Amino acid sequence: MSDDLLIAKINHGFDHLDADGDGLITEQDHVLMGHSVARSLGHQQGSEAEAVIVRAYLAIWKDLHLSRLPAGTRVVTREQFLRTAGSVADDPAAALACYGALATAFLAVADSDRSGTVDAGEFFVFQRGHFAGLSRDDSDAAFRRLDLDGDGVLSAEEFRSAIVEYWTSRDPRSPGNWWTGTAPSEL
Repeated sequence: MSDDLLIAKINHGFDHLDADGDGLITEQDHVLMGHSVARSLGHQQGSEAEAVIVRAYLAIWKDLHLSRLPAGTRVVTREQFLRTAGSVADDPAAALACYGALATAFLAVADSDRSGTVDAGEFFVFQRGHFAGLSRDDSDAAFRRLDLDGDGVLSAEEFRSAIVEYWTSRDPRSPGNWWTGTAPSEL
């Protein structure tokens, strides 16, 4: 299979991780994403709930991004991100460790009712914090593809699988391609 889809997904992910639009991913981008997700979830600016989410995003920055880069790195360029994400995609054990940890962090934020699952409403509100232009219809379409057993919620396993597949799969039929709410053909 072609790498074009995987590269398009990684680029799409970079575009949204670069929250301030300066062409780099930094610690500040993670703070901004944390604030955006907190707002989307209805948390007040300066609240403890917002601080918890921002800390989760800062942990992602430190544990997932910086840990894969040379010591002293403080910014990630698109080229570095493509190279690093591509190398992780080609190592199933590393992908499961890296993106599984990302899924655990995201699930803790998205699962607002602490049920251990994410329903379509929680998915939309969480994703809208990352993808400001995401419509409810597009979110629902993505959710239906990610809900592999059709029970109306994403289990922790379905949630993890979606994230791992998004960042690693080259298969255009992979349900995880829909993680961001965007059809793979539109990337």
